[in-house]
Amino acid sequence: MTSKRFDSRFEVAATVLLALSAIATAWATYQSAVWRGNQAEAQSASIATRVESTREANVANRQTQIDVGLFTQWVDAYARDDGELSSFYRKRFRTEFVPAFEVWIATRPRANPKAPLSPFDMPQYKLAAAAEADRLEGQAAALGLVVARDVERGDDYMLAVVLFAIALFFAAMSSRFTMRGPRLALLLSGWVVFGGTVVWLATQPVSMSI
Repeated sequence: MTSKRFDSRFEVAATVLLALSAIATAWATYQSAVWRGNQAEAQSASIATRVESTREANVANRQTQIDVGLFTQWVDAYARDDGELSSFYRKRFRTEFVPAFEVWIATRPRANPKAPLSPFDMPQYKLAAAAEADRLEGQAAALGLVVARDVERGDDYMLAVVLFAIALFFAAMSSRFTMRGPRLALLLSGWVVFGGTVVWLATQPVSMSI
């Protein structure tokens, strides 16, 4: 191959690599930014959900304290055979506490040594606020996994930006040399880095969020 023909083909190959690498760099940069944006949204949602979970857990704790307080007063009145006072406290039990209390009473705890120690040990004692707190905590944990996934994907695309920049560097430097060997080596290296990065990115998810 004559030197003129080689130079012509070489310039075409280098120009194509420069153009494709520039476009790919812009695309990878865009994808990295999109995944970072997705990560920020998921993180905000995770924080908000965890705050709501904490609020529900606090509600459940307050309700438990009320149940414990009223039950303690009832036990004290019941132990003193003060029927009027025990009835007074019984009427003020919260609705969620009543099923566990009634099942516990049915076990005859004063006569049955195998009876549960209190209604709070009964499976019937369930708080909606506590269940909601657990649900929200699970949702927050799932969003945390989404955050970690989006961070990883953003990092992957940022690595692709670096690799495409290396391909650009090789393509640009290849034009600086006059000797055929170094020029070919640099250009070939650029194409290898570019091609390998494109193949790798083909396995990565793409987000078109705006």
